[in-house]
Parts: sequence; C-alpha cells; structure tokens
Amino acid sequence: MNDQSPPSGTPSADFVAVSLTNGIATITLDRPEVRNAINDQMRAELIAAFEWADADPEVRGVILTGAGKGFCSGGDIGGMRDRLEAPAGKVAFNGWQRQKRTHRGIAVIHGMSKPVISAVNGAAFGLGLDMALAGDFIIAASGAKLCMSFIKRGLVSDGGGMYFLPRRVGLPKAKELILTGRVVEAEEALGLGLVDRLAEPDALQAAAQAWAEELSHGAPAAIALTKSILDRTFESSDDEIFALGREAQAICYTTAEHRESVEDFLKKSGK
Repeated sequence: MNDQSPPSGTPSADFVAVSLTNGIATITLDRPEVRNAINDQMRAELIAAFEWADADPEVRGVILTGAGKGFCSGGDIGGMRDRLEAPAGKVAFNGWQRQKRTHRGIAVIHGMSKPVISAVNGAAFGLGLDMALAGDFIIAASGAKLCMSFIKRGLVSDGGGMYFLPRRVGLPKAKELILTGRVVEAEEALGLGLVDRLAEPDALQAAAQAWAEELSHGAPAAIALTKSILDRTFESSDDEIFALGREAQAICYTTAEHRESVEDFLKKSGK
C-alpha cells in the first residue's frame, strides 16, 4: 500500500492512491501483490478518484500508473471465479451489470476534461491495457509488456479496446493484436503507435510529470473543449466539427484567461 498522505478532499480508498504535485494528480492502482488486478472495490475507488480530479480546480492534469512492478494485470481472478459459480440463469444479467461498472470506469478516464497520461510502468494486460488506452497519451517504461489478452480467456476486449486500439494502430493491426493476444514489448509498441513515448523505469514518473505539466499550461476551458471535440473527430463530419468549434470558441471568448491574454498582448504591442 502507498503510505503517502492524499491531498485534502480526495475520497478515502484502500486500493487507489492519490498524490498532487504542481497541479498534476497521480492516481496509482495500488494492489501490487496481484499486479494491480481490478476488483469491484478498486474500480469504485478509481471512479471516485477521477471524479475528484475532474472537479478540483487545483488539478490541471492526471497521471494514471500502477504500484510495484506492473501497471495492471487486468480483471481480478475472483470476479472470474464468481462468474463461473453463479447460477446459469443469472450469468448474463450479472455480466451485464458488471460491464456497466467496467464501462463507467473507462468513461471517467476517457471523458476527463483535463489531460490524462497513462504511465505504464510494467505489464498492462487485458482490461489493464484497455484502461491505459482510455487516457490521452501513453508513456511506457522500457521493458514494459502490453497484451490484449482477452482472447486467451475466450473473451472479447470489454474495456474499450475495440474502440481505442484501431484509432491508435489502424484496423488491421488492431485485429491482429486482439485476435492473437500476443505480448508486445514497449519498444515495438512505440513503433506501432500503441504508446507515444518511452522512458527508463526509474525516470518514468518524472517524465510523465514533466509531460503532464507541459500539456496543462493552457487555459482549462480551452483544453476541456478541445479534448471534447477532438474525441469526436473520427465519428463526425467536418460540418459537425466546425459547429462544435464555433460553440466552443464562443465560450472561450467569455473566459477570464482569454480576456487577460488579449489585454496583455495589446499592452505589449502598444495598441
């Protein structure tokens, strides 16, 4: 467990640790004894941590990482065992309810109004890789392993991987990675576009912190509106994006950050 005191206002948690440095919240999956496998309690704590980070004005960006040697090994084996032991007549509905919780956990990451960097410090398998893909950017430690391992359990990627992965690596490569379930080393992942940057393991957190600070310097409203539009780009027409852009720009015109920036520019230019 991480013994660092969390920032004030963060929800209490046993399996998720939160820290705040220079406006960047680091949310750490904290079950290292099981390579940070996700159970129901961790999922609920993760959702609460991201909701806090999105709402707190002191937070300008988020790093998602894992405690110990791994990022996240996927779903907890206990949940799989419970599924096998459930009465046949309840398996499907229980699964539907579990999937709703899973998708809520992915949605709070993907829907953050602030930049999110997944700092993959070790193995990211199955749902763990899906969760990493839900962030805006991925920086991986050299030597980290990534795997869409669902097929090995007779399952489909259920945490957004079938949505996020083709957008990163293209449809044919996404199909290959999902259908084979093969392990991808960090160096290959960088070449595929599966991750965006690499760092040495002992420099990963510092590199993610510096990158998150760089990404979060802009006006919060402009960052949030830009993210919300860019995330719809592939599903929208140019006219739809133009319309969203007009609406977003009209909002930005009213912000204090825009007014102060323009006033400073006019003073410096003498106009």
